[in-house]
Amino acid sequence: MHKLPSQIRRKLREPIGKLITDEKKLIKLLKKEKHVVSIGDLVTYTLLKNNINPVICIVDYIIKRKKYSSTNMKEAIQQFKGKHIKIRNPPGFITDELWKAIESAYKELDKNHICIEVEGEEDLAALPAILLAPKDVTIIYGLPNKGVLVVKATSEHKKKVKEVLDKM
Repeated sequence: MHKLPSQIRRKLREPIGKLITDEKKLIKLLKKEKHVVSIGDLVTYTLLKNNINPVICIVDYIIKRKKYSSTNMKEAIQQFKGKHIKIRNPPGFITDELWKAIESAYKELDKNHICIEVEGEEDLAALPAILLAPKDVTIIYGLPNKGVLVVKATSEHKKKVKEVLDKM
């Protein structure tokens, strides 16, 4: 299990990958990708409403630390075509359960689409999602009030993530 120390929080605000602020550009870019992994409810909903079905999505039914009231968003995510896995992960942690769920989902990459539903928070899920990703995977997650980060599973990105995880 990894716990986020307060001194690392600032480091996590430094984007890994490419920041996209325009939804149309994001969709155009992602339509070319083979395997897309989405982290976060708003990011996942944006993909689904634009007919992009991520191979893995990780959601917690919370946006900016608050449960949201959009039934359209919640219904779209709950109707995600694929296997749904429910796990627990408290805020500020990456539990073994979250880690193993992501690892397992990657093992089924070419067989099943998987939605990991987190009771607690998925805010740090991008870290293991990037580190564990095979090379043909693109991970996307929101950067609150800024846009969406698009991260290719490169050795450079994995190295940055490993540096953060080693401090947790």
